[in-house]
Amino acid sequence: MAFASPVTSYYLHNLCSDAFSREPNSKPRKNLTTLNKIHRFSLLHRLTICRTDYFSLWEGRDSSKSNILASVASADTVLDEAVERAQLPKGDTWSIHKFGGTCMGTSERIRNVADIIVKDESERKLVVVSAMSKVTDMMYDLISKAQSRDDSYINALDAVLEKHTSTAIDLLKGDGLTNFLSQLHRDISNLKAMLRAIYIAGHATESFSDFVVGHGELWSAQLLSSVIKKNGSDCNCMDTRDVLVVNPVSSNQVDPDYLESGKRLEIWYSDNPSNIIVATGFIASTPQSIPTTLKRDGSDFSAAIMGALFRARQVTIWTDVDGVYSADPRKVSEAVILKTLSYQEAWEMSYFGANVLHPRTIIPVMKYDIPIVIRNIFNLSAPGTMICRSFVCENENDQGLESPVKGFATIDHVALVNVEGTGMAGVPGTASSIFSAVKDVGANAIMISQASSEHSVCFAVPEKEVKAVSMALESRFRQALDAGRLSQIAVIPNCSILATVGQKMASTPGVSATLFNALAKANINIRAIAQGCSEYNVTVVVKREDCIRALRAVHSRFYLSRTTIAMGIIGPGLIGGTLLDQLRDQAAVLKEKFNIDLRVMGVTGSRTMLLSDVGIDLSKWRDLQREKGEKADMQKFVQRVHGNHFIPNTVIVDCTSDSYVASHYHDWLRRGIHVITPNKKANSGPLEQYLKLRDLQRQSYTHYFYEATVGAGLPIISTLQGLLETGDKILRIEGIFSGTLSYIFNNFVGTRAFSDVVKEAKEAGYTEPDPRDDLSGTDVARKVIILARESRLKLELSDIPVQSLVPEPLKASASTEEFMQQLPTFDQDLAKQRQEAEAAGDVLRYVGIVDVVNQKGIVELRRYKKEHPFAQLSGSDNIIAFTTQRYEKQPLVIRGPGAGAEVTAGGVFSDILRLASYLGAPS
Repeated sequence: MAFASPVTSYYLHNLCSDAFSREPNSKPRKNLTTLNKIHRFSLLHRLTICRTDYFSLWEGRDSSKSNILASVASADTVLDEAVERAQLPKGDTWSIHKFGGTCMGTSERIRNVADIIVKDESERKLVVVSAMSKVTDMMYDLISKAQSRDDSYINALDAVLEKHTSTAIDLLKGDGLTNFLSQLHRDISNLKAMLRAIYIAGHATESFSDFVVGHGELWSAQLLSSVIKKNGSDCNCMDTRDVLVVNPVSSNQVDPDYLESGKRLEIWYSDNPSNIIVATGFIASTPQSIPTTLKRDGSDFSAAIMGALFRARQVTIWTDVDGVYSADPRKVSEAVILKTLSYQEAWEMSYFGANVLHPRTIIPVMKYDIPIVIRNIFNLSAPGTMICRSFVCENENDQGLESPVKGFATIDHVALVNVEGTGMAGVPGTASSIFSAVKDVGANAIMISQASSEHSVCFAVPEKEVKAVSMALESRFRQALDAGRLSQIAVIPNCSILATVGQKMASTPGVSATLFNALAKANINIRAIAQGCSEYNVTVVVKREDCIRALRAVHSRFYLSRTTIAMGIIGPGLIGGTLLDQLRDQAAVLKEKFNIDLRVMGVTGSRTMLLSDVGIDLSKWRDLQREKGEKADMQKFVQRVHGNHFIPNTVIVDCTSDSYVASHYHDWLRRGIHVITPNKKANSGPLEQYLKLRDLQRQSYTHYFYEATVGAGLPIISTLQGLLETGDKILRIEGIFSGTLSYIFNNFVGTRAFSDVVKEAKEAGYTEPDPRDDLSGTDVARKVIILARESRLKLELSDIPVQSLVPEPLKASASTEEFMQQLPTFDQDLAKQRQEAEAAGDVLRYVGIVDVVNQKGIVELRRYKKEHPFAQLSGSDNIIAFTTQRYEKQPLVIRGPGAGAEVTAGGVFSDILRLASYLGAPS
């Protein structure tokens, strides 16, 4: 028999002294907790001395140990002869509370915890606590230092002592303080002895480490129970190593032994009956009573196990957030607190990285339908999130009309491995060989996807493991690769996984379609897809740089949260400035009534630009541009507007008439940026570029809206598109497309001179700064070519004959002023045409015509009868007549204001709202 070392003997002596301590003039006090410690430590010691070289081994009997064992046997006899045992009541009278290290982090927070427990109206309460914040790390650090033979472990242990001493002094007084500090100093003395032994050996067994680390929970539980007692409530403290029995199944997982744990709980409760029990989380024992832990998220797991053992009414996990969010609120500002989650939904979300619970925490309570509630200890008014069986959640919270998707979670830093080859099809065991190789290198396949053709198997692994996985697969399948049965083992790095979770997805058609549509509209490319037959989640793999944008896009789509669009406004002149003012005035209404959040991230002119990361304050955008504007840089402007991954949708609004800006449309659409514009240059430019632009727009899921290019705010383009899309055939489009020329000829009556009317229009702001730009007819010709191309005619701008109203001698005038001065000398020609028309009962109108039947267009000054709709105009109105197969006898006429900054900006604004509706905003 081996003699115990001085360190071990010292520790056993303290345990035995504690087990059989006497009060003055009293009989020996039975202490089941301490007896279990003796039994546990005895076995622990026998395991440890076989592994270390710092204990001396001799053959022979150890009389001192025999005495200890005899004492233990005697104590067991005393326990067996107990006259009565308190029976453990189970059921709804019990509520379980779990408080993590953050909740127990300071003396003030421990008081808050005690207050919550005392005020809880449940008949019986069991409270599971973690160590005070950072204490577990401090305890592991002690072991690390001791193993490394670093003397500073002594000072580190003193820091642990000081932390708990100061907390106790702040919380307790009298006997409560004396008893706690006495126990604390005994524990610290024992830990010093154990750490000294570890220091000498340079090694600590897992059992020793678990035993040392578990003291953080012990002290935390002792402190809280003492505070509750101080408040006048009956309370007992439970060292769960005396109750919870677990079987280690791997280095990071244990399985609870519910049968044995239930027996030990009955025994413990018979000696410690109480309506309030404070229990240690995280720690437990093996069937051999060797200390161990419940591994990752062990305190939550402890609470769930206790909930099952007590058949409790509810398990409440107290934390520092208001509940479970629909997505990570750090990535999705619109994320909402979920009222309920089913067990399966919480399971799925936690697997994919959501800060909910470890999946194993849910297992113990599922069997007995015990709900778990996640609540915020710092916000008691928040109801939190209830995790329960699905039909219970629906009945209690009436969530039948909620989105079928509950939440979204992501895993970053993953890589895809694709094993591909025609030789895989129909060959049994290929998948087994693949994942056997993955297992052999200790890697974890997070997601697996295989096509039914069996041509390829694709799976995701953590990026740090992909190199080892790739090498193992190439080694395993070297022969198949050389023979051509496998074509490749490809690694796709820099990926992220996005999981969409919801139990109702299984019974709701179209969820996957909606998910993929949202990703497509955000221009997100999917690299791989996985969905189980249960349909609790749909998992997709995307590029890492697209992950947050993808998360925002799908969350907005399913939750109908504010349809957030990042906007860049180019050209803050007359039209652009008016648009910004309209956006300013309507922003609050759009957000409140239609869930549309339009954020102008940048405004740029030809010289200066104003940029923002969160959205420009439109109430003072002009002042901000003057004060904080920087040199205009188109590339930087677009990058800033589009580069904000927190906003899934980007639109650039071009309010200029600039050909250079229009030349960027193709690139913007290709990058997934929507384009809205009143600029006619792109759609009336070279036919080849126009066709290329439209082909790209049709193939992609980006939108290109240009209603205001013809007729300002009138619905001309959309009407034409609607006619064509519903199968009508366009025969002819004829109209007065220029508000300027409409105004001029509406007022060119009686004896008025043409030059006087032009001057009046210029002074009223109806013309361009140089009226020749209007009188030349080029603007009308551009509108004609736009409508012709929309009608599927392949015409160039040069194919349109245009009758210019600018006298030939004045086309080369040096300046606008010179032109206006000389224009009266040419009034006679137009005056003669007006007189001839009036004599025939006609009026003059400057029109554009698209003759679809003959595939041509024309812009000219024409005469119309006074009864004709074109003769009925006033002011600067536009009028357009569509002659189609459906509207052949009576053309479809659209009439209204066709010029001016307000109506043009309104047309652009209408396109912005149309984009928002396409992206998911309610109609």
